[in-house]
Amino acid sequence: MKISKYISCIALCTLILGLASCEPKGLTEKDVFAPTDNASLDAILKAENPDGQYKIYNFNSLLNAPFMSETGNFKSDSCLYRTRSKYGSYELFSIDTLPVNGPGIYIRGRIATDDYGGNFYKSLVIQQVNDWENGGAAIEQQCLRISVDMGSANGMYPQGQEILIRCNGLAIGRYANQPQLCIPTYNNNIFAGSYTEKTGWAPGRIPAAEFRNATRLIGTPDKSKLVYETLTLADMQTKYTSKYNDIVGARKVDGRLVKITDVHFSGEYNDLKKGITPCNHYKADTTDNGNPELDENACTFGPTTGNVGHPQSRYVKDASNTHKALVSSSEYARYAYFYLPAAKYVGSITGILGYYMDNGNFAPDETKWSVTPCNIGDILPECQKQDANPRWIPTEWKAGTPQPEE
Repeated sequence: MKISKYISCIALCTLILGLASCEPKGLTEKDVFAPTDNASLDAILKAENPDGQYKIYNFNSLLNAPFMSETGNFKSDSCLYRTRSKYGSYELFSIDTLPVNGPGIYIRGRIATDDYGGNFYKSLVIQQVNDWENGGAAIEQQCLRISVDMGSANGMYPQGQEILIRCNGLAIGRYANQPQLCIPTYNNNIFAGSYTEKTGWAPGRIPAAEFRNATRLIGTPDKSKLVYETLTLADMQTKYTSKYNDIVGARKVDGRLVKITDVHFSGEYNDLKKGITPCNHYKADTTDNGNPELDENACTFGPTTGNVGHPQSRYVKDASNTHKALVSSSEYARYAYFYLPAAKYVGSITGILGYYMDNGNFAPDETKWSVTPCNIGDILPECQKQDANPRWIPTEWKAGTPQPEE
């Protein structure tokens, strides 16, 4: 009996020690992130391309032949893009498929967007600062949009994370003249307004599994390495806005990271029929005016569009009220129903420069340019830090409560 007890005791102690030794160890950076040194990247590239045939391309190279053409390779008599996608000889929507086989086609960039705020739903913008094709010398920033069918993409691909993407088998296309890495998608948009004009092929979202399979993380996220071009509205007018009729040139600057300084919100938006129009203020009365859940003209960042889903834009101006630009927000953004800051609040807007033109029936104009922030923190942040300026406190609309300041 004693021997049996001793054996049982020894077995129990061994089991306890065994269970203790099975506790998982804490993860390190090496366990989660790919290495940053070039030797390790070369090893990854060579493993994926045993024949040694691959190249890391600049983003702008993807926007030129042989990768991107004006009409794309999906257009035919029986296979059309959206009906209203053509402006003169230019295609605002296009798709060019990239070869599945052959030499590896790669791009490399740092994620510039954060989808937490809701303005970049199932989409990324990546920034390239180095010239990968010519030895890594610094060049003017290049940025590219990526459509990915992945909710909360920021969890896996956070802002500041550098990535390497194998593009073989994907497509490069234009959606509303905005170039993006994508896949071909056909949609009849039967529930959209003017759906007869929106039927056809257009760039679509890359399936999440396919994107993960094509993408390698490089190092750890570092938002400090993102490069923003600091501009006044006058600078923006000279460099970008005044060139709104350059359909092809706009494609290569779409998606750039900018910081527009010394601006205030004018409380206006652009109505397609009325032009520049004052927003409606909520007066705590019984009407719908100013209620962003009901009134698309409400004085908030992104009032309802009736689920049509187009971006809502609000004007910012400089001190002279001479120059202006649009700040674009989705009605599904977390801050969509926050009141616009009163004109006395002055600060900067940090975001992604966009040139959105989805209807060839209208000539280009300056309202096609806008800046889209990621989160509420990208809007007038200096006002919350400098005592010399009045402090803007973001306030969300609430039924029965008037706007704090008008």
